[in-house]
Amino acid sequence: MSAGAAVPGVGLDAARLARWLDAEQVPGVGELPVIDRLTGGSQNELYSLTRGGERTVLRMPPPSASESRIDGLRRELRLVRALRGTDVPHAELVAGDATGDVLGMPFYVMRAVDGWSPTGSWPAPFDTDPAARRGLAFELVDGIAKLSRVDWRARGLEGFGRPENFHERQVDRWLTFLGAYRFRELPGLDTAADWLRANRPAGFEPGIMHGDYQFANVMFHHGTPARLAAIIDWEMTTIGDPLLDLGWALLGWDGEQPRTEGFYLDVSGMPRRAELLEHYERVSGRSTEDIDYYLVLANWKLGVVLEKSYAALVGGGTVDPKVETFGPLVLQLLATAADLARSLPARRG
Repeated sequence: MSAGAAVPGVGLDAARLARWLDAEQVPGVGELPVIDRLTGGSQNELYSLTRGGERTVLRMPPPSASESRIDGLRRELRLVRALRGTDVPHAELVAGDATGDVLGMPFYVMRAVDGWSPTGSWPAPFDTDPAARRGLAFELVDGIAKLSRVDWRARGLEGFGRPENFHERQVDRWLTFLGAYRFRELPGLDTAADWLRANRPAGFEPGIMHGDYQFANVMFHHGTPARLAAIIDWEMTTIGDPLLDLGWALLGWDGEQPRTEGFYLDVSGMPRRAELLEHYERVSGRSTEDIDYYLVLANWKLGVVLEKSYAALVGGGTVDPKVETFGPLVLQLLATAADLARSLPARRG
């Protein structure tokens, strides 16, 4: 293959990439990387790189990416750079190019994680062993508890988000977002929105928020006991209220107990919610006193976000067939938010 030629079927210029890897002192100096396209990236493309006997993963936007998606990749790069040396499980950054000069798009290279991510079912032994499955929930909560205590200012993330008036902005921001594509009645939307406006937390300690924290966006090590290997998919990360991540992670629970239906994974055998809240408080040092607010917000916000994909499907857009399930799911999420809001006393005017 001549220098400057793209790898057939992949599209990356292996020679240019190799020179950049050399300059970044990545193992295998002088070698062309073996490049394989990976599946699983939703917002960005993933490539496996093998060089110098080591495997890494390259993440970059697709050629058709919008400016907002490209900026999102740059934000991810800034975030994973800030997480270097912390105890937050993540795919460690090897090197990154925020300019796009090397491959035509910004990208970053991270160490490969040897693990698995839930895709609708649990691998053995978690599929049949409830005791082992309990550990997965504790590890899930452990990940965001550790993320929440990272000193984001000391790690160069000043200006990465707007934590000021975070909760004051939530309802109107997401109603404006919904207004751009709303096409049907959404029972419970306004009930939950009114309650959220009236019951905001009196205060909070800003921290790094993943933004879409759930089983589908983490990886676990193989085998038992359950061990979190990495938090992945940082597209929605910002500086905000980390307790919203906790509320998001608990969407598989119906009150104290894990759901018996209506969730994308079998969470039977998982710990009670109170056990997970206690674990989060112990690791993070944060109070979960206002968890009901975050549960209402998580259900309500996820319903609004998923409605955009469902609206695209109804409008004839080309989307993943699984989006068909979002139609009833959105209604379920908003109904849950409204029902929970109705069951709670108003705590603030």
